Amino acid sequence: MHRALELAAKGLGWCSPNPPVGAVVVQQGRIVGEGYHETAGQAHAEVRALQDAGEDAKGATLYVTLEPCNHHGRTPPCVDAILAAEIATVVVAVPDPNPGVTGGGMDALRRHGVTVSTGDCAEEAEDLIRAFAFSAHHRRPYVVAKFASSIDGKIATRTGESQWISGEQSRRAVHQLRHEVDAIVVGVETVLADDPRLDARREVPSSDPRPVVFDSMCRMPVESRLFDKAPASGLTVATTGSAPLSRVEALTAAGADVWVLPADDDGRVDVEAALARMYDAGLQSVLVEGGASVLGSFFDHDLVNELHAFVAPIVIGGAKSRSAVAGKGLAQLDAANRLQRKSCVLRGSDTHIRFDRCLQE
Repeated sequence: MHRALELAAKGLGWCSPNPPVGAVVVQQGRIVGEGYHETAGQAHAEVRALQDAGEDAKGATLYVTLEPCNHHGRTPPCVDAILAAEIATVVVAVPDPNPGVTGGGMDALRRHGVTVSTGDCAEEAEDLIRAFAFSAHHRRPYVVAKFASSIDGKIATRTGESQWISGEQSRRAVHQLRHEVDAIVVGVETVLADDPRLDARREVPSSDPRPVVFDSMCRMPVESRLFDKAPASGLTVATTGSAPLSRVEALTAAGADVWVLPADDDGRVDVEAALARMYDAGLQSVLVEGGASVLGSFFDHDLVNELHAFVAPIVIGGAKSRSAVAGKGLAQLDAANRLQRKSCVLRGSDTHIRFDRCLQE
């Protein structure tokens, strides 16, 4: 199963909106077939592993990180392929999290005499499909927040200088994060200050996430680098009804998909409405990169599922230096939703900490 998990991870960022899945066929203690789900619409992991195994699949054991499907989608049911290959035993890491689907594939295999067990490496498998599972249950995208800061939590000096607080290894890790999500969210202030590309620095541009800019008044310049790849990149500007119609039309003519959404009490784009629209657009996961006001809005509304903090070994100080997260903030400490540290990795001289949090229902 560990090998199947390694294979599944190769599909991250490529197979959305499907979950990453890996499969291994074992015959008499020897791996005879491997596969993973490479791209949505193409063969699933189980089918690829069975094709790789060929005749050796008969009577073998199939290890798969997610319950095989028993329904028609873009491809036929994997259960049919498993039965046709005469697999004797299927070991499943986790059941399919989709409501109404869970257990169906395993039940179908058992009805046809296949021995099925589940739970092997479940925690690791659940982590791989966390965005897929959350989106399926909650009907909104899984939200990953990210910032790079000094030890004292600053993201820029008092003069606004911010490039680069983190080092090269941290920036490579951020590009991997971008690759694994469906969209990147930034505020217009970030676009005005940094003119970012918001891509994953991959050789295949189609693997880049969709850039989404929160811009309540459509101030984003059409000369921004984000327009260089629009509309192919799916560049989206989330704005409000207060934005001048001339600006909405200018951004649309330049290639952006402009969403006019409700405003919050401060006149900014309502983040819950934005997430609902992203879900309707088929986006399962989003990376919120900033700036501080946008990050603050997501934390204020308790919408962050996962946080990546890249902490550089410097102290910036200064009352006028910008903090990583703004927003309204907490009035009382006992209202804080405590973060759970998931991992801590050194990236050169930086420290990369991943936190998970339990959302209040």
